[in-house]
Amino acid sequence: MVAALLAAGVAMGESNAAPHNALASTGSHLPLRPLLDPQTAAPVPLTVWTASAEVALLAELDRLSQSVVDGGHAPGMAWVLVSQGRLVDARGYGVTDINRRGQVGPQTVFRLASLSKAFASALTGLLVDQGVIEWSDRVQDLVPALLLKDDAGAGHLRIDELLSHRVGLPHNTYDRQIESEQPYPLLVEKLNQISPLCHVGDCYAYQNVAFSLIGDVVFAATGDFFSHQVEKRLFHPLGMTTATYGRDALFASPSYASPHVRSRGRWLAVTPKETYYRLPPAAGVNASALDMGQWLLAQLGHRPDVLPENLVSILHEPQVLTPGEVGGSGWRRERLHAAAYALGWRVFDYAGHDLIFHAGAVQGYRAVLGLLPAEDFGFAVLWNAESGVPSGVFPTALDRRLALPEHDWLQPTRIAKPRKTTPGKRLRVSSGSSR
Repeated sequence: MVAALLAAGVAMGESNAAPHNALASTGSHLPLRPLLDPQTAAPVPLTVWTASAEVALLAELDRLSQSVVDGGHAPGMAWVLVSQGRLVDARGYGVTDINRRGQVGPQTVFRLASLSKAFASALTGLLVDQGVIEWSDRVQDLVPALLLKDDAGAGHLRIDELLSHRVGLPHNTYDRQIESEQPYPLLVEKLNQISPLCHVGDCYAYQNVAFSLIGDVVFAATGDFFSHQVEKRLFHPLGMTTATYGRDALFASPSYASPHVRSRGRWLAVTPKETYYRLPPAAGVNASALDMGQWLLAQLGHRPDVLPENLVSILHEPQVLTPGEVGGSGWRRERLHAAAYALGWRVFDYAGHDLIFHAGAVQGYRAVLGLLPAEDFGFAVLWNAESGVPSGVFPTALDRRLALPEHDWLQPTRIAKPRKTTPGKRLRVSSGSSR
């Protein structure tokens, strides 16, 4: 089973409608459990979830979150929890700005960083459902400006490969240039100067600049700006009333969290950088915890009027294995058994349970979001600091829902840290944008 899954990491074949699943040729499907043979292993039983367990979880999350801000691990944070088709609760803690001292609430807006990628894939899927484009369409047919050093590969890059980071470029190509204020269109023109890591479609390497070509695809296919299409087709119908794109929109929010960096042992509020806002599909969304509650419900299949159930399944289907996500420190080392990338989402085997996940990081902001589809459970945490401590609230929520052994994930030894990686095999975390 292990060898079959690893061999499936390279995509093969064609499809005219749905994305090509790199794992499909082996018959593999979720859950991704390379150490278990699905022919003989007993399935992990669903855990019983009671009203009293839910109340206890909310109390624990409240206590932990308050301890994070009281302990100075972040100026402010917010989270939202959904379960069984309900937005159970959304809460805020601490302050929006260490100087202005405004209170963080459920409607306080944060930057989502790479949680934005799932909105890009969802919009693309809606356009596929309407027959405007196909997952198998060649990106270069819609964006002729796309040139790669591998000329033949550039002409074969498909939309589904773009959204699952199978462009063939090295990890995080041109992220440093984005961080040094170079314009996105210029960097797209220079993609053909980069030596490929592999042939198009043959390997996984996380991207921000290249991923954002999906915005150009949307404009070419619809004649409308990418951000407007997301607002019209997702934000507005889902009732994500404070979700926006761009720095100006962040500043216009009635309540928004300022980014904070560590300086001389203290939190320093800084001005949000424009850098990754220049890549709306990859990292351009601003949203509140309440907004993310609506997004979680939609991704769990409770808004078929906006996101059809079959589309949600396609978006969450693994496309390529990402073994570099397994191991390292914190909950990833202790809980993950296998990992893959879908379309704008990561897919993890979390202690034998399917977890749909993404994290985001830009200067002064962090965010994590996860779905347990079998349990109909979702949780997201947003905070305004370059700190790993608040992330420990996330696995705590998952563990309680799944009745796993208790861990204090907020302890420094259990906080997930960026992992050193091998080029071409493991994911390199950019200093600027998300994992």
